[in-house]
Amino acid sequence: MKKKTIFKWLIKIVLVSVAASVVFTFASTEILGRAGYIVSFAVLAVFIVIGIVFDVVGIAVTAASTAPFHSMAAHRERGATESLRLIKNADKVTGFCNDVVGDVTGIISGTTAALIAARLMEGFSSETILFPLLMTGVVAGLTVGGKAAGKTIAINKSTAIVLRVGKLIHFLGFKSRPR
Repeated sequence: MKKKTIFKWLIKIVLVSVAASVVFTFASTEILGRAGYIVSFAVLAVFIVIGIVFDVVGIAVTAASTAPFHSMAAHRERGATESLRLIKNADKVTGFCNDVVGDVTGIISGTTAALIAARLMEGFSSETILFPLLMTGVVAGLTVGGKAAGKTIAINKSTAIVLRVGKLIHFLGFKSRPR
């Protein structure tokens, strides 16, 4: 890639990261502000799952081979052309999935866990460090464990995963911009 292209991509990634962080933080703060414990933990779980799923997609796109998708595209299978586009742009897809969405959801899930821990401490009139320690440990364990398991699945099932994402992109009607 040329320096100018890399710089443009870097600026886009930074702006998308800031926007995603603001949107996710606003959404979680608004939801958590009015929610009980069950909804709060559900929101936290959603952020963890989103991070894991996007990490899996990023790794699968990097690990996938174009050969099966050329065959599928020749047979006009839905999502094959979109899958080829994903693989062709693996560096950008991985950057977006793993770095933007994965890292932002990781940060937001940590913040969400801290808010839940603070609310638990307040609700139980406790000043013990037990709630923050447990929340941090559980969130880190679920995130790291989920991403580790997801990486193995992404590498071993990369074709199936990329095809599913390609079919989703096709279904949603995202078209590639002409260059």
